[in-house]
Order: sequence, then structure tokens, then C-alpha cells
Amino acid sequence: MLKHRGFPGRLPGTDFQFTLRRANPKGATPIIRRDRFADRKPADKRADAAFVSALYAQFGDQPFERGNLDAGRLSWLFGREVLPATDPFDPADYEALLVLDETAARAAFPEAFNGTWWA
Repeated sequence: MLKHRGFPGRLPGTDFQFTLRRANPKGATPIIRRDRFADRKPADKRADAAFVSALYAQFGDQPFERGNLDAGRLSWLFGREVLPATDPFDPADYEALLVLDETAARAAFPEAFNGTWWA
């Protein structure tokens, strides 16, 4: 499992996790598309925006390996702002390649592109 050095481990002051410490010996948790409803808590929305901001700061619009990025946090964005970069795509592989759809991310989280505001 690739560890993304310099990537924030969590949203400061919260328990919203962004990265994993070690690989799961049973295999990677599959990434699934989760529905985001309008009544989500503001803290959940801030965590998504901070994660998008961190992805953009670290990778831009280039493909990146899933590595130690949290499957739960990726699942909230998967299929909209974060897309598979290869076909076929294995959602349960630590080496799977993903890409940030900058256009969709800017539309959904405009505040995420005003610099690294999570720090």
C-alpha cells in the first residue's frame, strides 16, 4: 500500500479520517458510490470539501493511486468528483488509479479551491 506523504491524516479538530495507518490484511475496503443528501451535517460537508482540497493540492488533475486514502471518504466523492482512471477498475485494490474531476469538484465544492484552508 502506497502511503501518500504530506497528505493530511484527518480534518483538524474532528474525527473525520482521510488516510489509513496500515493496510488491512484481509484486503482493501471496496470503494462504493454513496449518495449525498441535502440534509447532511455541515461538518460532513466541510470534511468532503477539505478532502477535495487536499486531493487537488496533492495530485491536481493527474491520476493517483488509492494507496492509504480512506475508502469511506473516497466513497462520498466516487462517481462524481473522483473517478476511476483505468478500465477495468478494481474498487477493492490499494493500487487502483483514480483521478479528480476538477470541473465537477469545483462545481460541488468551490470553497475547496481557495488554497489549503483545512490547515
